[in-house]
This record gives sequence, structure tokens and C-alpha cells, in this order.
Amino acid sequence: MAPKVVLGLSGGVDSAAAALLLKRQGYEVHGVWLDLGFGSPEEARGAAAQLGIGFSVFDAAEAHERLVRAPFAEIYRAGRTPNPCAVCNPGVKLPSLLRAAEAIGAEKIATGHYAAVEERLGRPCLRRSGTDKDQSYMLALVGPEILGRLLLPLSGRTKPENRALAQEAGLHNAGAPDSQDICFIPDGDYGSWLEARGQGLPEGSFVDASGRVLGRHRGLHRYTVGQRRGLGVSAEGRLYVLRLRREDNAVVLGQEGELMTDSITVGNVVWGAMAPAEEPFRCEIKPRSRPARFSALVTPTEEGLRIDFDAPLRRPAPGQLAVGYDQEGFVLFGGTVLEEEGPAIL
Repeated sequence: MAPKVVLGLSGGVDSAAAALLLKRQGYEVHGVWLDLGFGSPEEARGAAAQLGIGFSVFDAAEAHERLVRAPFAEIYRAGRTPNPCAVCNPGVKLPSLLRAAEAIGAEKIATGHYAAVEERLGRPCLRRSGTDKDQSYMLALVGPEILGRLLLPLSGRTKPENRALAQEAGLHNAGAPDSQDICFIPDGDYGSWLEARGQGLPEGSFVDASGRVLGRHRGLHRYTVGQRRGLGVSAEGRLYVLRLRREDNAVVLGQEGELMTDSITVGNVVWGAMAPAEEPFRCEIKPRSRPARFSALVTPTEEGLRIDFDAPLRRPAPGQLAVGYDQEGFVLFGGTVLEEEGPAIL
């Protein structure tokens, strides 16, 4: 009898390609569309029919609101910029797939993420995919108890390879575009989403680092550190959001150089392919979801980890995820970028 696996099926190209690869590996694949309280399962249902696999809808809406959307709203209102996908994967999506697997007697679960799970230190650990397409950053907070049951069939593959695979199989979604924004805010307008929930914030002042008023802002919830567009403030040079100050409802603006830093502090650390550090160590840091990684010295502190970069870079927004990698591509840790009150490099 073929081993069963529950696959998170979104209706997109990646999860469909994962289903095809799992079938080739001899698995009996059962697709599950997670009902997170928005969206429709019809594209996933149609893909399952074309793939010839089982299909069901699993209700995870309450968990997603409680563990992802509500915390995202509160953190964003507090002037930080969280990464909800990094929280959703270990907190909602993967645990929901495990519960769906238990219901049908499947030992393994799978997703269409571009990453790898490999043994290290006697336990399953996360590793980069090995191609330009890599999503290990979004899985960095997943613990070994889940990684041990997780299959990632797209490891080492590229997006064009998976589109070609879907086209060869005659799947209708082979040409579907990639999703770019947060799934529960598909248009990327976080401010309007918060206002629709009744969680908008009052208008206030744009100020510079000296406190001089530059104009009026539309509410702290409509801005994030590093933002340049949509400010509506006239100046000789380009202005960027340097800080969101909830204590006086001010958005601090300045020049791009004022965003540069050579160190950050990370808290709420989840350790991966290494034991919790007691001494400084070197690794590569991915401080935001973009592909670039930066060499740094990491030093344990009472707050978490101090990360000193070899060269200055644009300061990531507080609340973002920072992930450490070793030279082999294993995820060493993931943690939350904390608010820094010190001046940036000018």
C-alpha cells in the first residue's frame, strides 16, 4: 500500500507541481485547502481533480484570526512591521495539515515551499533550497517536531521547471502568476485593511530628527520604517520613514543615509541547526524577505542576539524576521528585529 501524504493545496503552480512529484515518488496524495476565513477553494478543488488526488477543505479560520491576523494588527498598530507568513507556517498552516493527516491516517505532510529538510545534530533541520528560488526564510521558526514530518518536494528546483512540469501534465494553472502580498491582504494595502477592522489610528505630524514639523500623516498604521512612497511631503531630496513614535503619534522622516546601520538586536530567538549559543559566532544573516544575505558577527545578549554586520546596510523594520545561515545553507536561528533607539549611521 502506498504511503499517504497530506499536501497543502492552494490551487497555484507550486503546490500542483509538488503533488505531481510526490505521486512520482509513490505517495498517495491527498490535497487539503486550508480555510483561513477568506478566499475560495475552487481553484484548489479543480487542481485536485486534474491531478487525480483526494481533496478536502480544513477549517483553520479561528486559529488564523487568533494567532496571525489579530497579532499582526496589534503589532502593526504599535509601529512595528511583522512577517505574518513566518508566524502562520509553524502556528497555523503546518499544525492544521498535521491534524488533517491524522484524520486520514497519513504520517507525512507536504507543502510547495522551496526549501529542504535534512538531518543535523541528530534531528531534522531546515536548509536553503539550493536554487535562486528559496523560501527557507518563511519556515525558519518551524520546530523539529514538525520538520520531521514535513516533505518539501520542490527543494533544488526552479520555478520555470515547475511551470514546465505543470504544463506537461496539462494543468490549467500552469501559467498562474505568483502571489506577492500577504494572503489576507492581497492588494497590499495594510492601512485600509486595518481601517476596515475598525483599527485605524488618528492622524498626526511628520517630523524630522530635530522635531521640526514637516506635514501631516494619515495614521501610524499607514507607514513602515524604510518607506519612501506615498508620504506626500515636499523636500529637496527623497525622504524616508526613519521611525514610528507611538508616544507622540509622530512619523520621523529623514534621508536614506539615516536608515543605514551596522548592527541590530534580535529577540524571541528560535534555534535551528545549532544549539543555543553562549559565545559569539559568525554566520550569514537574512534581515528581510529579499534574497540578499550579509556576513555578520552574532553575540548572545540578555535580550537575545546582537548582530554586527561586516558592512552597513539599510536597517530592517522592527518586527521583521532575521534569519541566520551557516556556509552550508542550514538555518541556524530565526528571531524578531527589535526597536533600536540609537542613531543610524549618517
